[in-house]
Amino acid sequence: MALGVQSKKPENIAIIMDGNGRWAKSHSFEITKGHKRGVEVVREIVEECVSQHINSLTLFAFSTENWTRPKTEISGIKNLIIEAIHEQLPELVEKKVKLSFFGNYSKFGSNIKEKILDAEKKTSKYKEDLRLNIALSYGGRSDIVESCKQITSSIISGSMEESDINEESILEFSQCPENNIDLLIRTGGDHRISNFLLYQVAYAEIIFLDKLWPDFTKLDLQDCIKQFSKVERRFGQRL
Repeated sequence: MALGVQSKKPENIAIIMDGNGRWAKSHSFEITKGHKRGVEVVREIVEECVSQHINSLTLFAFSTENWTRPKTEISGIKNLIIEAIHEQLPELVEKKVKLSFFGNYSKFGSNIKEKILDAEKKTSKYKEDLRLNIALSYGGRSDIVESCKQITSSIISGSMEESDINEESILEFSQCPENNIDLLIRTGGDHRISNFLLYQVAYAEIIFLDKLWPDFTKLDLQDCIKQFSKVERRFGQRL
């Protein structure tokens, strides 16, 4: 995408999927049911991104801060991860969606890590129509810190020079598979990015929605894309 031009459609979209718990409480459901409904919405939004010919969709599923939540909720999320991979993997393969997980997801245990690696392998055997990136146990600040550590190690080992450090090299060491996010959407009513992709959203258009994630629909995504298409992206230039 050329700088300083009006964008017809975002190439790379990221979403902070907020509001599962509040949705469940508002319907007098257990919290886990809110997360389950949230997974169903993900399927619909992935289908719409494929239909819209979006290059990548990056979802904030679980942050490093979420580990402070009740153990019962975390246990339910673990079960949902396994269930979602099992149920949706055949459909992802059929639609040629490349699945990637990033973050410190090994904390979820060896069983989930094994399922993740298997799903990534099975969806990497074709030229994808959509890259679907799932952030699990991810934090933007720790991602930048780890990138700096890896760059330092590379310099010490001699495989990298100090002069090689630039924006691209930092992105190269980032956990996130995408370098730049064009459009960031956050549901749930809060107006913050909550430590998500701090480096990648530097020039992202950001849309905050009051609607809770389980109520988010493909029509909402279409509207966000439409809003994006009306923005003149100048990237600091004066046109």
